[in-house]
Amino acid sequence: MKLLHSPTSPYARKVRVVAAEKKLDLELVTSDPWAPNPTLEAANPLGKVPALLTDDGGSLFDSRVIVEYLDGLSPVHKLIPEGSRDRIAVKRWEAIADGLQDAAIIARLEGNRPDQNESSAKQIARQRAKIVASLAEMSKELGDADLCVGKTFTLADIATGCALGYLLLRFPDIRWSEQHPNLARHYKKMAARASFVATDPAPPKA
Repeated sequence: MKLLHSPTSPYARKVRVVAAEKKLDLELVTSDPWAPNPTLEAANPLGKVPALLTDDGGSLFDSRVIVEYLDGLSPVHKLIPEGSRDRIAVKRWEAIADGLQDAAIIARLEGNRPDQNESSAKQIARQRAKIVASLAEMSKELGDADLCVGKTFTLADIATGCALGYLLLRFPDIRWSEQHPNLARHYKKMAARASFVATDPAPPKA
């Protein structure tokens, strides 16, 4: 299988971590979603990364679809529980983490605009408020627990770790580790896992 990805994409990193945890081999193909890319556009009509080229000649896109597919390929270390209650809990964590990343990426793109104006400032403020709200929700849900859902390492922990890592990479001024020490504790554990170390685009400090 080939994964079309960008090294700094938190969504692609989530897929790479899942593959590492599942002991699945992926051929990584760096793909710039901002430049004309016929291979990426053929794999994903939206032109976004990550996109997975499967062994049967098909393609999958959207990280949530890809990780569910990968989790079903091997019985090794199931990351998405089969029980409906825990499964929904894991997918809820993934939704919060992905939403935080959505907001962070929009804020970063607006911040990089050469023609920033009052509208840009308002958009950045709005997206950063979403980041703050997402962090507060994550912190509340995690509480004193070691893992996001139950007693087993799941996709919820991977998605959360990737989202927090992206903030450390792109928004070091958002000092979430000081405001939410339980998230900092959780991230430190995630960052120590081999699957995270191997996929870290720029090892951040927890």
